[in-house]
Amino acid sequence: MSVSSLSSLSDNERPSVCRRNLKKINAFEKYTDAEFRSRFRLSKETVLYLDSIFGKSIEPLTRRNRALSSKDQILIALRFYATGSYQRVIGDTFNVEQATVNRIVHRITSKIAELKSIYIKMPTEREYIGIANRFYSIAGFPRVVGAVDCTHIKINSPGGSNSELFRNRKGYFSLNVQVVCDSNLVIRNIIARWPGSVHDSTIFNDSPLCAQFERGDFGAMVLVGDSGYPCRPYLLTPLLNPRTHAEEAYNNAQIKTRNPIERLFGILKRRFPCLQVGMGLKLKNVPPVIVACAVLHNIALSQNDAVLEEDTDNITEESVDQPISIQSNQNFIVRTTLINTHFSF
Repeated sequence: MSVSSLSSLSDNERPSVCRRNLKKINAFEKYTDAEFRSRFRLSKETVLYLDSIFGKSIEPLTRRNRALSSKDQILIALRFYATGSYQRVIGDTFNVEQATVNRIVHRITSKIAELKSIYIKMPTEREYIGIANRFYSIAGFPRVVGAVDCTHIKINSPGGSNSELFRNRKGYFSLNVQVVCDSNLVIRNIIARWPGSVHDSTIFNDSPLCAQFERGDFGAMVLVGDSGYPCRPYLLTPLLNPRTHAEEAYNNAQIKTRNPIERLFGILKRRFPCLQVGMGLKLKNVPPVIVACAVLHNIALSQNDAVLEEDTDNITEESVDQPISIQSNQNFIVRTTLINTHFSF
């Protein structure tokens, strides 16, 4: 049949292949459970749970004479988090134009990020004992309510006179994101707005969380962090040069106890590769995606949706900050007392 003959046919008379290219894809039916999780990074059950949370607030979009349901839009956003790219292949997954994909990703990201106050929060006083006991079971380190660290999320150069502020010590542009987690890898606090050149300690010192600990909101509970943070009565760091068996025992326990935050970063970036490979987004649109991925991580944990164990590049977190070596002796009192009373044996 010639092209001219094709153009003279009505829509109903055209070969089905023309309509098949516009056929709506039902990802829940098209993919097996394993394929679905590999493609969208969450299980079908978790996606349905997300849809039950905020699906009713998402208006269907009509494109190419068909409607994109709330579930379709959630999957489009998840596909972006799995790739970090707006390439047309993402839109082609659902036969949607790239401009529509862009709009959907921002809409769904906003919806998920708005759940931060519900799914990301520091423990209450009633939770202290349980969380501290789970941390204690790792290496015998007492009174820990969270492990804190920062990780770098790659971004494009934001341009402008301040662009070099976003270049970190490894030489690439990034946001330096502070996270606190518990021993079960639940994210308890996140700050995703600082340029990559900013030191971890600066981010913590400026954070509302620091002010809360300074006020004594968490009682005798402490955080554990690496040597990029200042040692404080409520933030215990390793000794740079341990000299005694007690100090070595303290360091070994401290390092093991803060290991969950390192594991978390690897798991988070493996589940949502956009956090590892970077995102081709305007700078203002990157923090909401980071927060949305953190929220999704916690939701996945609550749904027993384990991270994929497929063979991917090993993701390791390397400290890019220099240790803080000059501090007031007053800051070391709690750490010294802990070493002498708990790790001297």
